[in-house]
Amino acid sequence: MDNFRHINFRRGMRYSRYFDSLCMNRSKPLLTRVLITFLLLFSTGAGAELSFSGPPVQGGMITGKSTPGASVTVDGVPVRVSGEGYFLVGFDRDHSATSLVEVRYPDGRSESRMLNIEKRTYDIQRIDGLPQRKVTPEKMDYERIRKEAAAIKKAREKDDPRTDFLNGWRWPVEGPISGVYGSQRVLNGEPRRPHYGVDIAAPVGTPVKAPADGIVTLAHPGMFFSGVTLVLDHGHQLSSSFLHLNKTLVSVGDRISKGDIIAEVGNSGRVTGAHLDWRMNLRDARIDPQLLVGAMPNQAGDRNKTKIN
Repeated sequence: MDNFRHINFRRGMRYSRYFDSLCMNRSKPLLTRVLITFLLLFSTGAGAELSFSGPPVQGGMITGKSTPGASVTVDGVPVRVSGEGYFLVGFDRDHSATSLVEVRYPDGRSESRMLNIEKRTYDIQRIDGLPQRKVTPEKMDYERIRKEAAAIKKAREKDDPRTDFLNGWRWPVEGPISGVYGSQRVLNGEPRRPHYGVDIAAPVGTPVKAPADGIVTLAHPGMFFSGVTLVLDHGHQLSSSFLHLNKTLVSVGDRISKGDIIAEVGNSGRVTGAHLDWRMNLRDARIDPQLLVGAMPNQAGDRNKTKIN
């Protein structure tokens, strides 16, 4: 875990394979530029005190490594730094063109790094056939929706020194990609908020496996929009949320290892069919899980599908 150069190499190879698969589609110029920027700007020498791993792109997340004991701010906001010097930087869907990372070392020296964030373009996804009440809730629904939103926010606020995110990522379910991060949603003909997760089509009852180590912070039996919902915290206020489940198989406070079965795919909440909606949050940034986990095994050609099955 402490050999960050080795982590950079392994993740660099994984991102390379991921972007190679994506460059086959019409977004090739953007993704090629992202990969080149990542390789040229984020690869660091053995003696560097500040290094980064990950794609500097809207919806992306990078892992930073500095000297143990250093303090770090991102765009003026302090972020947690582990005892080994690791920290996380996330970029929301519409993040601005730059992000400033400032480091103060234990000996009083300081360093700053301006990161150039690659802009993305997003599809428009039209979904019809939803119950109209799930698109335009009735007045009686709003109090329930507010309470559920508050519960999810609280579950995502956990911020402790665990670095579960360093142990790698896997897909929680394998199957066709039926919805992608960032797409503008039009529901029953009405424009709504963008989609902040990746949808994976799978039959009801399909096991959902933990994409990384973590601790369960929410296991809800049925929310208005997201149905049966589970939140798994990975440390440093990085979390995964699993929506529209059939049922959860773990409880709040459970310590989970990558690959453990934690739930079943379902069709609860606002859906037109069975699938898993996997979302990730780093502090206030909604990030794209696909940029962390890489290409779906045997499903690279399905990545750009937008129809919910």
